[in-house]
Amino acid sequence: MTEKRVALVTGGSRGIGAAIVKRLAKDGLHVVALARSMDKLVAIVGEVEAAGGTAEAVTCDIGDGKALAAVVEAIAEKHGRLDVLVNNAGITKDGLILRMEDEDFDTVINTNLKSAFVAIRAGARTIMRSKSGRIINISSVAGVMGNAGQTNYAASKAGLIGLTKSVARELAGKGVTANAVAPGFITTDMTDVLHDKIKEGVKQLIPLKRFGEANEIAAAVAFLASEEAGYITGQVLLVDGGMVMG
Repeated sequence: MTEKRVALVTGGSRGIGAAIVKRLAKDGLHVVALARSMDKLVAIVGEVEAAGGTAEAVTCDIGDGKALAAVVEAIAEKHGRLDVLVNNAGITKDGLILRMEDEDFDTVINTNLKSAFVAIRAGARTIMRSKSGRIINISSVAGVMGNAGQTNYAASKAGLIGLTKSVARELAGKGVTANAVAPGFITTDMTDVLHDKIKEGVKQLIPLKRFGEANEIAAAVAFLASEEAGYITGQVLLVDGGMVMG
């Protein structure tokens, strides 16, 4: 059995996911980083190990529910524990609702929402054996306020919030907390492709007048994963520069 607390982070190869992997490892957890491609995962694990932490890379197509469940169960069996589960993996297939194909809707829901359900169900029994079990789902401000052209994405992220709150109620008796982090506009590969004029327009909607950084999301996740957050469950933590209030 692994002596360190063990965390599993889906979508851990880039952007917010990579920042979460590195932050949790820095905090002393053994982190299993999961993504579809091994190349970037190897680099992230290398960075963790160079900084003195421990991590491992696992590949899986999270859209394949059976494969994902098998991977989560294998990780729990290998380490004899699973203390923290971070459901971060997600995709976008944007489009106006009148033009959105069923496949675009279904793929986003399956990847962003159903994968979290599958991972939680597969890991729940092991997480419940932890003295400080933590489930953290990465939602989005789009799941709170909606966003034109993202009905599929917003629905998936809103669904994550409902999933989080329901799981929080179900597992509270075992000492497991479940919370969601809802990032606003964060500097990642996805926002880098936006035109400068669009970026400036968005910043005017943000009271702090800037995009967030991936490490700021990772810091929020690290807190919710910590012992200090043991009395916080069923909550949505907006990390958005004040974009959504109330």
